[in-house]
Amino acid sequence: MTRRGLGLAHVPTPVEAMDRLAAALDMAEGALLVKRDDMTGLAGGGNKARKLEHLCADALAQGCDTLVTGGGRQSNHVRMTAAAANRLGLACTIVLSSGTPDLPSGNVILDLLLGPEIVWAGPVGYSGTEEAIAATCERLRAEGRTPYPMPIGGATPVGALGYVDAADELRAQVPDVALVVTADGSGGTHAGLVAGLGDAGMVLGVDVGARGDLDDYVPATAAKTAALAGRPEPAGDVTVDHDHAGPDYAVPTEETWAAIELAARTEGLVLDPVYTGKALAGLVTARRTGRIGRHDRVVFLHTGGTPALFTAATSRALAERYGPGDCR
Repeated sequence: MTRRGLGLAHVPTPVEAMDRLAAALDMAEGALLVKRDDMTGLAGGGNKARKLEHLCADALAQGCDTLVTGGGRQSNHVRMTAAAANRLGLACTIVLSSGTPDLPSGNVILDLLLGPEIVWAGPVGYSGTEEAIAATCERLRAEGRTPYPMPIGGATPVGALGYVDAADELRAQVPDVALVVTADGSGGTHAGLVAGLGDAGMVLGVDVGARGDLDDYVPATAAKTAALAGRPEPAGDVTVDHDHAGPDYAVPTEETWAAIELAARTEGLVLDPVYTGKALAGLVTARRTGRIGRHDRVVFLHTGGTPALFTAATSRALAERYGPGDCR
């Protein structure tokens, strides 16, 4: 195991059978499991806690005093980075690719509670946000600070080491795992799993529409992460499902909502419309098209993201879907 001992993540996270969901997909009992990385604990939990174990250890080793990162307005990574900084006594500046909202909701409420410096960069997109992170670090250096820059999602080989840890943990829990299905946002979780499992064919990433270069980024980062962890270069070809991204990042499709409902109504498992809902929609399609067999031992990685359910956009979508009723 490669995990640094900062204690940011509650691990190992549990693995639970999803036999009712499996039955709905005509899978054998015991074939479909969920790994609950939504239960890592840090500021509501999610997959970023594992990455932050390594990224924050690197920041401390370099003598940095300020964590700097960014993402969309409802970024889970941003929320958890601010929490990690507070746990470790570091400052934090976050860059959000949005204008200032009229009424905070979802992750923004938690960002405000956690208290980082917030830079509202406007609707600058993925590459524009990365540029704004770099510019913010330059400003902080000019002010005498020592910033530690993290790209969107903490998607570096150092951050991806967190999912080398998770792969080791999963192998101990489910020795006969055949396939892991995960959401692909910035790509670091997918890359770390590939590096840890050693076989790209054991991971199906489902593109959620955050970045356009996953097919190149994931294998390149998996190779770098494996080298950093002292492991062989992974075998096989990386697989990314681009068919469930929808019209844009954070815009759910009908398949996304159907998958969210399916998980909730068969297993009481709450997914989000940005990441895990799209990932489960990809799993459902893979099963229905035969990519996943009836007896295949499949683990769905729940990466968190629940705050995205509590936004104005989601409220409007659900009111249209179910009817507002008497919801006072």
